[in-house]
Amino acid sequence: MASVTLIILGILLALAGIAGCLLPVVPGPVLSYLALILLSMAKEWQPFGLTFLVVMGVLAVLLSVVLDYVASIAGARRYGATKAGIWGSAGGMLIGLFIFPPFGIFLGAVAGAVIGEMVAGKTTSLALRAGWGVVVGNIVGMALKLAYCITVLFFYLKEMF
Repeated sequence: MASVTLIILGILLALAGIAGCLLPVVPGPVLSYLALILLSMAKEWQPFGLTFLVVMGVLAVLLSVVLDYVASIAGARRYGATKAGIWGSAGGMLIGLFIFPPFGIFLGAVAGAVIGEMVAGKTTSLALRAGWGVVVGNIVGMALKLAYCITVLFFYLKEMF
């Protein structure tokens, strides 16, 4: 009975992880990783080796913690943002978190990049380009996290049956 409960909780966590990839602040890859741990516990640590679990755990943390903050800044940089735009993006992300959570992180980063570029004297066109870079960076980050979570769900379902 306990193993059935762990398996059901694991499926719910894996699905929550996929949803978490699309919502800011929700650590989708970490939730999906916890699903692997629960399945391993339910099956007496048989389905996955230690190396696999460690690698997947490190990836989950990197994707959840680092990628959420780095992706939008890297996107802005790729689209020509200056230091002012990058600082504006980071500041907007923090302000947005408190003003309009959870979506304020995304909106604040875009607005911050645009405002930072305009304060630095860039044209509206260049400032909007930096803001677009934040959008692209966030989409790439979401896609990478989603790929991880779908991969985890695949391994989960494969080992469950």
